[in-house]
Amino acid sequence: MNWDIIGPALLALLPPIGMGFIVYFLFKSIIGADAKERKARAQVEAEERAKAAKKRSPIGEQPE
Repeated sequence: MNWDIIGPALLALLPPIGMGFIVYFLFKSIIGADAKERKARAQVEAEERAKAAKKRSPIGEQPE
C-alpha cells in the first residue's frame, strides 16, 4: 500500500464523517424532543377532555 496517497485521502474523509455524526445526533435529539412534546400535549388534552366531560354530567349530579 502506498500510504503517501491513502493517508491524506483518509484524513480528507474525517471532516465529512464528523459532520455526519453531528447532524445525526442533532436530528435525533430534535425528533426525540418532538415526540416528548406530542406525548405531553396528548396528556394535557386528555385531561382537558376529562374535565369537560365532568362538566357535562348527567342530571342529578352536581358539577364541580
